[in-house]
Formats: sequence, structure tokens, C-alpha cells
Amino acid sequence: MSQERVGAEGQGELFKRRRSEIPDAERVLTLQEKLYQKAKQERRYKFYVLYDKMFIPYMMREAWKQVKANEGTSGVDGVSIPDVEKYGIESYLKELGEELRKQTYQPQAVKRVMILKANGGERPLGIPTVKDRIAQTVCKMILEPIFEADFEESSYGFRPKRSSKDAIAAIKENLKQGNTAVYDADLSKYFDTIPHDKLLLTLKERIADPRILRLINKWLKVSVYEDGQYKSGKNNRTGTPQGGVISPLFANVYFHLIDRIINNPRSLFGKYGTRIIRYADDFVLMGKTLPVEITDKLKNLLNRMGLTLNESKTRQIDARRESFNFLGFTIRYDRDIKGRQTKYWNIMPSKKSEQKIRDKVKEYLKTHGHCKAQDVAIGLNSIMRGWLNYFEIKGVSYPAMSKRRLRFYLYNSLHRFYNRKSQRKCRLYGHNAFEVLSTKYGLIDPAKYAHLEVRS
Repeated sequence: MSQERVGAEGQGELFKRRRSEIPDAERVLTLQEKLYQKAKQERRYKFYVLYDKMFIPYMMREAWKQVKANEGTSGVDGVSIPDVEKYGIESYLKELGEELRKQTYQPQAVKRVMILKANGGERPLGIPTVKDRIAQTVCKMILEPIFEADFEESSYGFRPKRSSKDAIAAIKENLKQGNTAVYDADLSKYFDTIPHDKLLLTLKERIADPRILRLINKWLKVSVYEDGQYKSGKNNRTGTPQGGVISPLFANVYFHLIDRIINNPRSLFGKYGTRIIRYADDFVLMGKTLPVEITDKLKNLLNRMGLTLNESKTRQIDARRESFNFLGFTIRYDRDIKGRQTKYWNIMPSKKSEQKIRDKVKEYLKTHGHCKAQDVAIGLNSIMRGWLNYFEIKGVSYPAMSKRRLRFYLYNSLHRFYNRKSQRKCRLYGHNAFEVLSTKYGLIDPAKYAHLEVRS
């Protein structure tokens, strides 16, 4: 063998070794950036070859990491994340990769459970199996950058580096600009009513790989397991399960049709300067005026897409005179508390949101009656911290009053909790429990809490 050939093979091995040393997340990001740039540069380009990326080992490893980080319960097969770890992650991913490569992969039924809503109703939540969550995550990692290149700035839900806080900030900015006519819309069962045929048509505007489209169709047609029975399946014509990893992306892709029309300066909406602020299926229209032809046009568009508004929860208001709720916040035009004649846009947690956190505190204390003081402080902190961080938006929201109300509720609840007869042996019996827990055990004082938000 010649020296040149040995040298070339040595260089090849070195190149392979260097590639293997690149973190999976970095390699995924590089691929996503390439897909995004291609889609951004060529608005009408269709991607014909995507499926071969579904079973790339580093893609599957990164998908597994995301599924594991999100935790979640097992699906209809009863296989949990610890079960996969016990079986062997490498073997499990290799087997799934082979199923995808040979196109023998078949998704299993989605386990449906009902979760309580803040208004007392119930919302269906679909739980795919761990295997299906991994496959959907890989597909999402491939498709998301392509559609991100198309999505409008007015869409904030379930998108990278965007959040509900950005949506609230955008609403406040529009109000300050005088767009105080607000159409507060509520869609009826959006995720459950998305028509499959029309969704696939929107996906085909960018995706032309038939293998990816067949895979998506399988996920849309999968049966639902509920109350010991399998329902729907191949005859399914509408809906994408809430709880599915890829469902929020599908929801954004489909509603992008509305975003695109409203934001088109040549459309009727553009003529009146109408703005839309949307977070998944929650959205508001805003403008200096919203004549009936605007709202009629919106209803007509939604009707053509197979979607309907919940008329009982949809209303049009003048935000200078009436408050409205969005994503757990109440937004209203208030007079300055210092007695000046000026007014400002006051954005704070809604009454429902305040009640929700109180209910969580109440339930925690009810079920942790024999915990040590330090554990009680840790448990309550885990409940409160997320709530406080959510509603704290620097320069946008003003949750100080809500914080004080939460502190008052916490003070009284802990007083009752530690002064029951059954707690006489506890050292906090007859003491100011809130004060002791906050000073000695690090319990958060909501009134003094300030979240330092770091933006990437």
C-alpha cells in the first residue's frame, strides 16, 4: 500500500473522529440553519429530500434528550422514559431508526386524558408513546426551521425564542400607538377541528417529500385510546392531538394563512391598519377602528378554513373603557394611583390566575401536613416561583398588587396550617409561621420577589 493512500486513510479517520466530537446539539443546529437559510432565500422553494434526516443518529439522540427533559408519562404501550433507559437508549434508538429507514414504523394510539381548565371545564390531552414522541421530535426539528422562515412576526406561541411575554409586550405597544379597538377572539376547539386535507395542502407549500407527508398523515390518522376503548383512526378527518410534540407546529402552520392575510398591506385588514397578536389559538385583532366588514371578513376566512369562533366568548371592545384578558393577564386603562389625571396601561395577573395560584398553595398545604418546615418552604417556592416569573415582565406588567395579595393569602394559610390542634407538637405552633419560614428557611416573600430576566 502506498504512503499516499495510508496518509489519505489516516486523514479520513481523523475527519470522522473530529465529526464525532462535535456535540449533537451543534450538529442539529447547523442542519437547521441550512434549512432555514434555504427557505428564507427562496420563498417558493419546496423541499423534496427530507426523510433521510429522520434516522440520522445524532438527530435521534438529540430528540431523545428533548423528550427525556420534558419527562411526561407513558403512552398506551406502558413504556416510560426509565423503561427505555433500562432497556438501553442506544439499542432503542437504533431499532427506531431502522423502522424509520425501512419505513416500517407505525405510530401507536394516543392515550387521551382530561385535564381541568381554570373555568371548571375539561380539556382533552393526547399522550403519544415515548417512541412516537421521539419520532415526532425529530420531524419537528427538521420542519420547524423551514416554516420559521415563513411565519409572521405577530405569531408568538410555541416558537423558538418567543414567548407569551413577547405577545403581551406587543399588545401594550399597540395600545400605546392608539390601536385601542380590540377584537378579543376565542376559537372553538381549534386543535380538534383542523381539517387534515387543508392542513396537508398548507404543508405541501413547502414540503414535497412524499415520505414525510405519509408520516405526518399517519400521526393525524392515529386512533385515540380513551376509557378502555380505541376510537377514530383511519376515518379521522379533523384534529391534531393536544399533547403531541408536533401538534403545536401544525397549529401554527395552519393559522399562518390568517396571519399572512391580515398582515398583507394590500388586504382589507391592511387598508384599516389592523394588527393581529397571536399565541397559538389565542389571538386579538387591534386597530384604531375595527368596522364590521373587518370582523365579517375574519369570520368568513375562518369558516372557509373549517374553523369557528366561540361567539359567547368573543367580543369587541374599546380598551380605553373596558378591560380584557389575554394569556392569564388582565389589560386595562387605569388612572395613576398617585392621584394625577394621567392614565397608563396596567397589565397584571387576571383574577383567574390569582385564584389558580391560591388553589395550588391550598392543595399543597392540604397534602403535606406532616412535612418538615424546610420541605414546606421548598415545595411552596417551586409553586410560586414559576407563577411570579411568568407575570413579571420588566417595563410591561405591574404585578405588585397581585404579589401583595398572594403574600396575604400565604400569611393567613400558613397561620391556619401551623395552628391546628394536630400541629401542637410542631415548633411553629403559635408562631408567625410565614415570618419564620421566609427568614429561616428561605420561603419566597411574593411582595419582595423580583425576577431578573435574562434574554438570549
